[in-house]
Amino acid sequence: MSSAAPSHPHPSRFVLIVAVGIAVISGALTALQTRVNSQLSLELGDGILASVISFASGLVILTIAVLVAPRGRDGLARLTASVRERRTPWWYLIGGLFGAVFVVGQGLTAAVLGVALFTIAAVATQTITGAVIDRVGLGDLPKRPVTALRVVASLLALAAVTFSGLAELRVDVPIGLLILPLLAGVGIGFQQAITGQVRHVSQSALTATFINFLTGTTVLILAAIVHTIVVGWVASFPSNPLLYTGGVLGVLFIGGAAVVVRTIGVLLLGLGTIAGQLLGALVLDLVIPISGRGLPTTTVIGTLLTLVAVSLAVLSARRSHVATPPLTEP
Repeated sequence: MSSAAPSHPHPSRFVLIVAVGIAVISGALTALQTRVNSQLSLELGDGILASVISFASGLVILTIAVLVAPRGRDGLARLTASVRERRTPWWYLIGGLFGAVFVVGQGLTAAVLGVALFTIAAVATQTITGAVIDRVGLGDLPKRPVTALRVVASLLALAAVTFSGLAELRVDVPIGLLILPLLAGVGIGFQQAITGQVRHVSQSALTATFINFLTGTTVLILAAIVHTIVVGWVASFPSNPLLYTGGVLGVLFIGGAAVVVRTIGVLLLGLGTIAGQLLGALVLDLVIPISGRGLPTTTVIGTLLTLVAVSLAVLSARRSHVATPPLTEP
């Protein structure tokens, strides 16, 4: 498999804006997914089991879709043949592993570090990883230069996430625990890149999303088995059906990222999803506020800063003559 990036025309302004819009919407969906999964975790009393339910429900939906849709079956056949013939590295199939590690890492350390510090650490390495992958390339992903605007946009996004979490930031924590969120951020960057590659090889975003959820669910089930042996099984399951919609939201997020990553690159995809997460969380706090928690001014300012960061990154993308494919679903 050639590592050289193929030559494609520079995306039009419309295509670029649509692709970034999908990234932002995907990020907003993850904010809603986080709210749903957090409530499920609270009512179950088990964060890892809640993550398994979320991933597994998404996998069930994707399995049915892949079996029913000819595009999904054809994509799976193309991907299998490509891996068997060694035209595609086998490790392209483990992108979901990184998502599972992120979820488990958050469950193990967020209670000690605090959600704000966990998110800041993860976003820092996710942003750096995205910039590095864009610069050196991964497989057939188009290479993108490191420009001053991209660097400023990355730093601004990190500052925005830090600022938005100031109200909940904790500093009296074991520094060694930061290793997990830092590694989780690196993993998310690779996950987005690998999923985009799987979509390219299979020519199907449905297939790429299915593979992502298959590996992620497998890892989480193994983690849940170990966790259950140690702490025991939950007493009961909540009856509210809305608490089991996290998987659907995850499918939309991963699918959207798979479609646009080759068009906008890993860094801009990451910045777009980060902006969407903060914007989505802001809207949720306004529409469905959590009892006892107001809307900190820092969150509002942080959200606005991420939107500025995304705008700078889009401007940089328009100025750079980068070889990228058009935004079309095969």
